[in-house]
Formats: sequence, C-alpha cells, structure tokens
Amino acid sequence: MRNFILFIGLLSTVIACRQSTVAENNKILKETKQSLSPDVRYGELFEKIQMAQLFADSKTFADATPKATTEEIVAAYEKAKLEPGFDLQKFVESNFIIPSGITSDFQSDTSRSVQNHINVLWDVLTRQPDSATVGTLIALPNEYVVPGGRFREVYYWDSYFTMLGLQVSDRYDLIENMVDNFSYLIETMGFIPNGNRTYYQGRSQPPFYAMMVQVLAEGKGEGTLEKYLPYLQKEYDFWMDGAMNRNADNPAHRRVVRMPDGALLNRYYDDIPQARPESFREDVELYESLDNANEKVYRDLRAGAESGWDYSSRWFADGQYMSTIHTTDIVPVDLNALLYNLEQTLASAYEEAANSEQAEIYRQKGENRKAAIQKYHWDAQTGFYRDYDWSAKKQTEVLSLAGMYPLFFGLAEPTQAVEAANMIEKEFLQPGGVTSTLNNTGQQWDAPNGWAPLQWITIQGLRQYEANDLANTIKERWVNFNVDVYRKTGKLVEKYNVYEIGLEGGGGEYPVQDGFGWTNGVLLKLMSEDL
Repeated sequence: MRNFILFIGLLSTVIACRQSTVAENNKILKETKQSLSPDVRYGELFEKIQMAQLFADSKTFADATPKATTEEIVAAYEKAKLEPGFDLQKFVESNFIIPSGITSDFQSDTSRSVQNHINVLWDVLTRQPDSATVGTLIALPNEYVVPGGRFREVYYWDSYFTMLGLQVSDRYDLIENMVDNFSYLIETMGFIPNGNRTYYQGRSQPPFYAMMVQVLAEGKGEGTLEKYLPYLQKEYDFWMDGAMNRNADNPAHRRVVRMPDGALLNRYYDDIPQARPESFREDVELYESLDNANEKVYRDLRAGAESGWDYSSRWFADGQYMSTIHTTDIVPVDLNALLYNLEQTLASAYEEAANSEQAEIYRQKGENRKAAIQKYHWDAQTGFYRDYDWSAKKQTEVLSLAGMYPLFFGLAEPTQAVEAANMIEKEFLQPGGVTSTLNNTGQQWDAPNGWAPLQWITIQGLRQYEANDLANTIKERWVNFNVDVYRKTGKLVEKYNVYEIGLEGGGGEYPVQDGFGWTNGVLLKLMSEDL
C-alpha cells in the first residue's frame, strides 16, 4: 500500500508537469465566456444562425472559431442587426472561421492494400496536442486520433475501437497518449465528455475507459491498472453519483436507477435539458412539433446522444418514431455490461495496488450487477438480452446488438449464449455482417445499417462461448464488404448497409462520414488475425 501511495504521488507530479500548459490555458478559459457552450456564449445570435440553417450541418457553426472576443462579436451583432439590410450570412463570415472536414484534402490510393491505407490514415486522423483555443475545442495535452469528416475532435467510445487498430500497428505511444488525455479529462472535468468540445459538457458516452486501459496494459504490462486506478475510480464515481440516496420513492438520480428489488443499475442521461448546440435546429423543431412538450424531451435527446446510438428505435416508446423518444426511462443492457466490466477492472486494479479489501468490494459490486442484468435484461421467451424500461417496469420491445454485450463480457450462462447465437444467426445476420436492430426506421442505428463496433462486440461475444463458426462468418462478411467498398470508392466509412452489398449506410442527422476511426480499427484488428 505504501508503494502505491508513493507511486500516486509521483504520477501526480509527472502529470502536473506534462499537462501544466494545457491546464493553465483551460483555467483561463473557465474564467471567461469562452468555456461556455456556444448557445450560452452567443445567445440570440447562435439561435438565429442555427434556425436560419445557414449551414447544411448544424455542427458546422458549433465548431466555428471566432475572430474576436465573445463580447466584441455579440456587441457587433446587437448593433448590426438593427441596420437596414442586415445580412446574417455575411456577418458570420466576417466574424467566424468556418471549419471544413479534416480529411477533405486526403486522396486515397486504392492500389495500396487496405491495411496500408489504414496505416497512412493514422497520421491523417491524428491531431497534435492542443494549444489555447478561442473556439469550442477543449484543449488536450497529448496527440489523439479523431474519427474523421465532421468529427474534428476526439470521441470517447470511438477511441476504444480505434485503439484496436493502433494496437495492430504497434502504436502504443499513441494509445498511451489518448488514455492520458482521457485521464486528464477525468481529472479536470470529473468525467470523460462525449468529445472535447464545450458543448459536450453535460454528457459522456459509453464507458469504455476501462477497456482502453486494458488495451494499453497488453503493451505496457503489469502495473498499468494500478497507474490508472485513480482515474478508473473517478470514472466509476461519475456514473454512480447519487447511488447512496436512492429509495423506492426516489429511484432515479442522474445516471443511477434503483430497481424494484433494490438493485442499482444505470441509464444514459445529460445534465443539461436544452437543445443540443450541434443539432440545435433539429432538436427545437422536434420539440415544437410535440403536444405538451417539456424539458424531458431535450434530456432524452441528449441521453440518446450519450448512448452513442443517436438515434435508434431502442429509445422510442413506439419503436418507430423520434417523437416518442424516452431514453432516460430505459436501463440499457450495454451500459450495465460496461459498468460490470469497470467494476471488475477496479477490483483487479486494487489487487495490483495490494488493497485486497477494496478489490473485494468491487468484485462484489460486479457480482451484484451481474445478477441484476440477468434478472432484468435476459428475456427467456426470445432467448436474448433486452433493454429494460424502469418506468413501465418491463423490457422494451426492440431487439438490438446491445444484447450481445453480456456475451462480450462473459456474463451469460452457456445455455443463454447458445440461444443468443441462434438469434444472431436467424435474425441479425445479413450479407454484409450483422444489423444493429431489426427495425427499419430511417435512424442510423437501426436496420439496414451495420457498424464496426457492433460487429466487434458480436464477433468477440460469440467467440467467448466458442460459437466460432458463426463469429467467423460475420467476420468474413464484414471484412469482405469493407474491402469491396474501399476498392470501389477509396473510402472506409462509419457505417454500412449490411443488407445490400456495395452500399454505404444511411439515415441519421448528417451524411455518411469518411475516415473512419473505428471502422479502421476494427477492420485492421480482424484482418490481422489472418496473418
């Protein structure tokens, strides 16, 4: 224990030195309006720009860099808007630098193998340590990989799947830098935000931090879990905030839900019940189209974004339309499987730190959560894991690949795994891989789309229970599909239509994005198995 305390002291000193410049810059920003989300920062001006749809993608202006201080721009707007013939578009162009896609100038060479293409892309998608920023970017002290396209910043859960490919490329230096960036965010903000933008300060994303630390540990060896233990603990504390005060009369607080039998599970949430700045117009228009709408609509939209599945029929009461979104009423099976893994990782980290008492506490927390997942998420009738509506006290109707997370983390009993595999083969398996859900709603996280992270979760979940033939079939179809699209277009994209070979995915709030971090990572990892 004494060595652990000494180590933490040394670690704190090293991190303080390494991150002091960025920390000082961010401290300065926190003392000004520049740290605020742009909707708060610019007020009426922001609303007018977004509702006028000056840009096809609402995120474009949210990422714009101001050419003057907030006070100067707002004052200029208040004066200019009163003048005859005021042109909002020209005002924006005069006062802001509008961003472009980060990979817009990159030209693919399809004579390269897809593996070489990905290795070239790592440098294209890598951002150097941030300096002080006057825009919405939250500065990070180390280099990091962005997804690509409109996603010009780091994203939380994307990064784990990206790291799978970096691991194959033996880029443990970059993996470590990214883990350290997330540790920095945990230390300075108290949690890992959706991405390093000021407009993401109300929400996180699926908690894959523990998985990232485990990937890093594969390269760095013993002592890695102990090194990141303080941050793993703070990550857990964020997700479990309010757990101690839940009771039957007050079962939910932020991301924690007390179940009818007293078990504690989690949901997605957002601390800010307002329209998302990066999708402001879309959120406002949905809100205004609803009868008797209240702030819960905005919170449910934001919670859906925290889930990473933005959007999916998983979050819709009728399983079809966004107007019925009720994300915060749902206890998601994937989130709770991830938190089970975090609890088990904390147990292992405390073991490394020679703190057996704390290790046992977290091991037991994991066992308690495992029992609750089995009770509330397993559907014996269909033989699959489902999300649970804690408000309605029943499982939801939507079947999705989130139901494979318990297999991925080894939570399922062998007989349950057999039934789940049968469901995958019968309903989810398609010519290009596995489909996200069985519902075709026009949302990007529904049929007919397949996504790299869900292919990986499904393949590895099946392998955990020796369903190797099915796992390899999914792998072969997904890899061949990715490579075929690359050969034809020079692209690796964020999602694919797995029902019709040759088609990129569709649906959602923005066009299909090229790049693409987690597609690259999962594809490279799967292809490396054949070498």
